[in-house]
Amino acid sequence: MCEANAYMIEGDDRRLVMESVDTIEPERDGLRLVNIFGEQKFIKARIQSLSLVENRVLLVKTA
Repeated sequence: MCEANAYMIEGDDRRLVMESVDTIEPERDGLRLVNIFGEQKFIKARIQSLSLVENRVLLVKTA
């Protein structure tokens, strides 16, 4: 499996937003995250970085 955990960058900290993210879809004002269980979350953010080896997506809030 290649799902990743999504984290929001807040200063020097990382806050877990969603585990086992399977799909990230860009939307008008942000991103829709969908995990392997079908749970969805919309957040106003952009992707700062993505590591497939570490299964990690780092996000930064947008205005």
